[in-house]
Amino acid sequence: MRVFYGWIIVAVGFVTMAVGVNARTAFSLLFPPILDEFGWERGVTAGAFSFGFLVSAALSPLVGRLMDRRGPRVVIEMGVIVMAAGLMLAPLVSRPWHLYATLGVLVGGGGNCLGYTGQSLFLPNWFVRRRGLALSLAFSGVGVGSIVLLPWLQTVIARAGWRAACWALGLLVLGILAPLNLLLKRRPEDLGLEPDGDRSSRGAAAATRTNVVDAAWVAVDWTLARALHTPRFWWIAAGYFWGLFAWYAVQVHQTKYLVEVGFSPTHAAWALGLVSLVAVPGQIALGHLSDRIGREWVWTVGSLGFVFCLLALLVLRHAPTAALLYFMVASQGLLGYGLTSVIGAIPAEIFEGRHYGAVFGTLMLAAIGGGAAGPWVAGSLYDLTGSYTPAFWIAIGGSALSAVAIWVAAPRKVRAVSGRA
Repeated sequence: MRVFYGWIIVAVGFVTMAVGVNARTAFSLLFPPILDEFGWERGVTAGAFSFGFLVSAALSPLVGRLMDRRGPRVVIEMGVIVMAAGLMLAPLVSRPWHLYATLGVLVGGGGNCLGYTGQSLFLPNWFVRRRGLALSLAFSGVGVGSIVLLPWLQTVIARAGWRAACWALGLLVLGILAPLNLLLKRRPEDLGLEPDGDRSSRGAAAATRTNVVDAAWVAVDWTLARALHTPRFWWIAAGYFWGLFAWYAVQVHQTKYLVEVGFSPTHAAWALGLVSLVAVPGQIALGHLSDRIGREWVWTVGSLGFVFCLLALLVLRHAPTAALLYFMVASQGLLGYGLTSVIGAIPAEIFEGRHYGAVFGTLMLAAIGGGAAGPWVAGSLYDLTGSYTPAFWIAIGGSALSAVAIWVAAPRKVRAVSGRA
């Protein structure tokens, strides 16, 4: 029995996410030794991560257009090379702007091309009925990679320093991902196949028609200009901004915060890795569930996960117990990271078409902007107040706003998921 090539694409995405996204997440582990060595302010140092996000956000529409024109092989290979260059140049830093250029711009920009944004630009083309499941399987590579990559990287940092860790990570990104992503294709039609592995174009078309709720909306050729004139576009943008604000406010500062409230650096590093590990079953289950009950419900569950996580972090300062740490890890990973399983599916349901790359890339301006703002706001408020509490409360409110925004955008009113078709 021939394996549907779409699942090979998913497998490549799994490995790419396992290595590439965790290479960017590693900033959280590099953050403490860089602070200790240079003595820069936290807001300034964490700002490198945020600045990289801002630059990659500005480039997202261009990445989307490039994906529409040239396909994933060009875009993702470009991301691999840029990220590896940033990691391998990072050991030369001696000024804050060096850090901003390497671990910020190059690693952040490369991560945009090969990570959640890059994968979400073309993976939805390969699946209709199992779109949520396929995306969640690919994105679950982040969790599997983190439990191997992040503790290993912490060991390298402890034994040889953060510079050696950057070199090792850069070589890993280049050596594994550059050859692997030569397998990528933009859509199943490029190989004479149909979405979901359907055997005939007639069967695929019939399967696609059954999930259309708003035929007039679906009939529109959704260019970026048309999408920008719809409230739905801006509600999704708001939902993505606040969702990633909370995500990265926690992720970048979590390791340092846990050390300050009484946990060892090793335990803090393992917590960061465990978050992504427990995200594996959570993402897969929630992605599959989103194909049955709808994308809005899963986005709401993910938003609640970050609310619980942030509340747990606030309580940990007063009661740094193992049980509460595990609750924080489970809330963030098992539930919160479930956002990724529908981040590509939500706009694909609404704006699917020839120009989807440009539309999604522009939406990621808001998403990555939120991811950039979160760490910077948290670091700056800490410098001003000596506490992460104000930033964490802002993130809690943002998570609630994010869930509301996706319900208002209402992808369910454009296309029904397979379980509701």
